[in-house]
Amino acid sequence: MLLKRRKFLTTAFLATVATGIGLHACQSSDNQNPSRRYKKNPHSKPGFPIIIATWSPNLKATEAAWQTLENGGTALDAVEAGARVPEADPTDTSVGYGGLPDRDGKVTLDACIMDANGNAGSVTFLQGIKHPVSVARKVMEKTPHVMLSGEGALQFAIEQGFEVENLLTEAARKAWEKWRISSKYEPKVDVNQHDTIGILAIDKNGDIAGACTTSGMAYKMHGRVGDSPVIGAGMYVDNAVGGACATGHGELMLKTLGAFLIVELMRQGHSPQSACEAAIARIVARYGGQLPKGAQVGYLAIDKNGAHGAFALTQGFDYALYQADENRALKAEFAIEKEANEGED
Repeated sequence: MLLKRRKFLTTAFLATVATGIGLHACQSSDNQNPSRRYKKNPHSKPGFPIIIATWSPNLKATEAAWQTLENGGTALDAVEAGARVPEADPTDTSVGYGGLPDRDGKVTLDACIMDANGNAGSVTFLQGIKHPVSVARKVMEKTPHVMLSGEGALQFAIEQGFEVENLLTEAARKAWEKWRISSKYEPKVDVNQHDTIGILAIDKNGDIAGACTTSGMAYKMHGRVGDSPVIGAGMYVDNAVGGACATGHGELMLKTLGAFLIVELMRQGHSPQSACEAAIARIVARYGGQLPKGAQVGYLAIDKNGAHGAFALTQGFDYALYQADENRALKAEFAIEKEANEGED
């Protein structure tokens, strides 16, 4: 009965969203229900400055980003400042210092950043540097490249004055040693063990920037890189349109380039909410029958006017929003209900 209910909910979701976005699998078009493309998030209202970030524990990150704007910083300064908060938090097991290691016991970090002029910087498979988002910004500003990886990224970071540190906390080491007993890889994404912070900002001038930083899925294969540092997958910004960021199972975002898709849909006239739902619909349409147990993807989007959207593959995704002098944690709508044996976040 649970499987039938899940299949029914998935089919109903695809049929509903396809009516508004022209999802080929359902042979529909925007003309059949043009109002769908203008769907609003119930918590959304235009206006900026605005800061939005994945996962409610990142209220501290949106606070830091907002203060950066209040002190005269740009949207780019704000997203960097916000991302640095969980990167430096040893109790956050998904980002930076304190992040859970890979299956070899190594903490490996990925991050990207993008400014209002379309410039971007990224680092992947970086070890020993607490603030990969700041290294990514240096890549953007100091090199002719977009992405540096591994030893090359580390060498560059050291040249730029970053300090090499041991990022494996005692708590993370003990968790890894406990995991090694069974060595069973079951990636989980929820509010307690999320895998990323994606953060977007519009400053008082209307300029947009975004950033994404992560230590990746806990106990991943050594060398694995997810969506977070990939421009267009984990995060994408177009100053004329808006921005989007992602969290969750990175392989699903890498195979669908959800952040880029969302921004392109907004360019075509979709609301941020409609665009987020369309990106999830594409994942369900392509991979719905082969999703790993507990799979989660969460998308956030903002448009040029400061309206926002949020949507997830399954229930449990929430986010932080700072707008109109109010910092709030909000729950996102979702496509597929969890089955009883999957539990609650």
